[in-house]
Amino acid sequence: MKFIFVYITNPTQKEAEKIAKHLLKKRLVACVNFFPVKSFYWWEGEILSEKEFGLIAKTKEGNYPKIVKELEKNHPYSIPCIAKIPVVFNKKYEEWLKKEVDKV
Repeated sequence: MKFIFVYITNPTQKEAEKIAKHLLKKRLVACVNFFPVKSFYWWEGEILSEKEFGLIAKTKEGNYPKIVKELEKNHPYSIPCIAKIPVVFNKKYEEWLKKEVDKV
């Protein structure tokens, strides 16, 4: 089984927590870390700068399409950043993660 991080940007800490809890309740992820970030990006022809909150959700690769679908329905951004990053965990953590996301 392959595991991934799913990196997701959010406009506020409150929204990041809401997204994290939603994905956890659906058992699509086993753990979520979030942290403040400063983002610079192109939007509608100009460079903008915003404070955001990045999420790193830990899950199995097979859940990625479901996560994207959930975020496209529930994320406040019209074009959310949802990035899949391959990762290798230590064996005990992998076993715990698999057990948590396979409870559905």
